[in-house]
Amino acid sequence: METLLKGAPDAAAPADLIKDSDQTKFAKDVLETSRTVPVIVDFWAPWCGPCKQLQPTIEKVVKAAKGAVKLVKINIDQNQMLAQQLRIQSIPAVYAFFGGRPVDGFMGAVPESQVKAFVDRLVQATGGPAGAEGAGDEIAALLDHAKEAIAQNDLALAARVYAEILQAEPTHVGALAGMARCHTKAGDPAKARALLAQVPAKEKNNAEVVALLAELDLADQAQAAGPVGELKARAAANPKDHQARLDLALAYWAGDQREAAIDELLAMIKADRAWNEEAARKQLLKFFEALGFADPLAVAGRKRLSTILFS
Repeated sequence: METLLKGAPDAAAPADLIKDSDQTKFAKDVLETSRTVPVIVDFWAPWCGPCKQLQPTIEKVVKAAKGAVKLVKINIDQNQMLAQQLRIQSIPAVYAFFGGRPVDGFMGAVPESQVKAFVDRLVQATGGPAGAEGAGDEIAALLDHAKEAIAQNDLALAARVYAEILQAEPTHVGALAGMARCHTKAGDPAKARALLAQVPAKEKNNAEVVALLAELDLADQAQAAGPVGELKARAAANPKDHQARLDLALAYWAGDQREAAIDELLAMIKADRAWNEEAARKQLLKFFEALGFADPLAVAGRKRLSTILFS
């Protein structure tokens, strides 16, 4: 893997390096653009002091990257539906997109050194600007190969690919998370958690890490949920037995009936959103977290949740 040691050449910064966008242009400015160059999205609001501290830092680091990444700024006050769909719960929230999907992120006004590390990691993992060659190209190709292997349930191949990446970069967050997912699918959550514990503290907010930890937590919860048939009977006998319905949603999730799990919680929220300190809403957000906020089920679920909450 000699090419892992090579860097990518610089590129001139394009005119649209930094721009403001909104929910009507998000697909074009972020999702479509990220298919050729990584796009960092900064969710902020005018009243947010930490946002004002972070924005100049992000802009400085993005400009210094000379076109290897782009920055899109989203004012959540003016784009509340988008913020709901992407589950933005606190700001500043920063997410990186590549290939039309989220690949990394962090929250809070972190120091410039951490912002630079975030951008450097993104550039390396995605291969830099369109047409650039180097370490990121090879790692990105390996990550895609491993993810395809997981999709085909070839866990042994995926594990070998992730191990190859980790030999070159022992703390590569994507490879650590990928290897952890292999162990999760193989039925060894303890090894998965041990691998995720190796993720550097500054990368704990990585979208893939957050999703996998949520998935592991949900698996633990679901073990105590009980059989679906019994819980369905209890819920049917007494629709106000919210604990039975919450347990039923977890049982659906454990049985890989994810849409049914989401439907059950949405029905609970519509019936009594305040029950047990909004337990159904909190559980639903955990489901969305495990799915990843770009998953079609999560996107559709957030839209339905927004309709209920704001109706």
